[in-house]
Amino acid sequence: MKYLLGIDIGSSSIKAALIEISSGKIAGTAFSPSEEMPIAAPKTGFAEQDPDMWWRELQNALKKLRQQTPFKGDEVAAIGISYQMHGLVCVDKAGTPLRPSIIWCDGRAVEYGNKAFEALGEDFSLSNFLNSPGNFTASKLKWVKENEPDLYKKIHKIMLPGDYIALRLTGDATTTVSGLSEGILWNFKTKSIAKDLLNYYGIDESLLSTIVPTFGEQGRVTQEAAELLDLKAGIPVSYRAGDQPNNAYSLNVLQPGEVAATAGTSGVVYGVTDKVEYDPRSRVNTFVHVSHTEEKPRYGILLCVNGTGILNSWLRKNFFGTASYADMNAQAAAVHPGSDGLRFFPFGNGAERVLENKDIGAILQGLQFNRHDRGHVARAAQEGIVFSLQYGMEIMQQMGMQLKTIRAGYANMFLSEIFGSVFANTTGCTVELYNTDGAAGAARAAGVGAGIYPDFKSCFAGMNVIKKLEPEKGLQEQYKDIYGEWKNALLKSL
Repeated sequence: MKYLLGIDIGSSSIKAALIEISSGKIAGTAFSPSEEMPIAAPKTGFAEQDPDMWWRELQNALKKLRQQTPFKGDEVAAIGISYQMHGLVCVDKAGTPLRPSIIWCDGRAVEYGNKAFEALGEDFSLSNFLNSPGNFTASKLKWVKENEPDLYKKIHKIMLPGDYIALRLTGDATTTVSGLSEGILWNFKTKSIAKDLLNYYGIDESLLSTIVPTFGEQGRVTQEAAELLDLKAGIPVSYRAGDQPNNAYSLNVLQPGEVAATAGTSGVVYGVTDKVEYDPRSRVNTFVHVSHTEEKPRYGILLCVNGTGILNSWLRKNFFGTASYADMNAQAAAVHPGSDGLRFFPFGNGAERVLENKDIGAILQGLQFNRHDRGHVARAAQEGIVFSLQYGMEIMQQMGMQLKTIRAGYANMFLSEIFGSVFANTTGCTVELYNTDGAAGAARAAGVGAGIYPDFKSCFAGMNVIKKLEPEKGLQEQYKDIYGEWKNALLKSL
């Protein structure tokens, strides 16, 4: 049997998936650790993780995968990598991390990005980078340069989380155009490195890694990595993408007008377009999509809400004792839509792009001690998450994105019937839930990158819709009013 191996480097866990090449079916999936990986917050607004923790948990995830589906190292034909976006990993000449990774939900670089946006000119930044430099990877590196100058001098290469895992696998420091675009390190107009921003920040272009194709050989597994992971040396790493472009790929969202969603630690709606579009206030962001070519340009418009599954997780840990997520969902289901006037604003996981990089914190509004219980809080949290996504989707629609059918994996918060119902009825969209996830998608993509599958279409055999959610007229009207009240309350708090 021959397999494709997909790796997904998340902020909560590291996932691995095996795809049978012949059938396209998922042969096994595993993740590690069983509880969420820690995120260090040494100061308010900071969020860091140890890159070597990702590498250790990848080893553990592969051991768990073998317990579920025994496979030999020489049965893996290619490897694909998906990873948490916008992080910064700084390594020395030996490839050793010099500091913890500043990850996606860290807000320390907001002011650096805002100053660059103003200094370079808003029109210039938006027309060249399609985004404000904001709180992205380039601005995080500027923070390191200004606040940790001695450490900065030791940096040999900077990379995204997936680039670091590729380095550990292959020994090569590489990145992709899609990855550079997510760090605001790519100029869409000149189709080259964003030299104007680097020059403004005083950052040498030599710190960037070598560019490799998103699909195609990016390096081969070294003997050292093969021994650690019980794989065969020489396996090609043939695909790499950020988690949200990869999630879209996993759901076969490749063509203009197609839309994907995910609701893990953060919540994302990601739509594909063939036009260079941007939000003038950079509340949603445009990056190079994985299927982009010079002949057929493809861009991804990404809406991200940081506080999604992490809110649900926080509630369970702190207020629901030994209750499972299924128990929480059951308690939420016993409460009527609108949570009896209780409103949750889930913005407690750092600066939110959709709020123009404001960090307003999470807010529970309208709590009445004699009316509300844990079920109300659980439902208000799920409704608030959906409402925050709808708030951003309205911006996408203003940019011309048509939102009619949204594809998502049957995972994370979409496992909740309450969440799925609120999502379909608030957005008015049909939701198709598939038997896939980011690790499985990365495995399929690796097959394309290695030339095992001749095209995108052929790699999606074995992927099916397992649940379909349609808006219900009565509930849709009800949620239109409930969302309107939530939105008005949010705007008053900004």
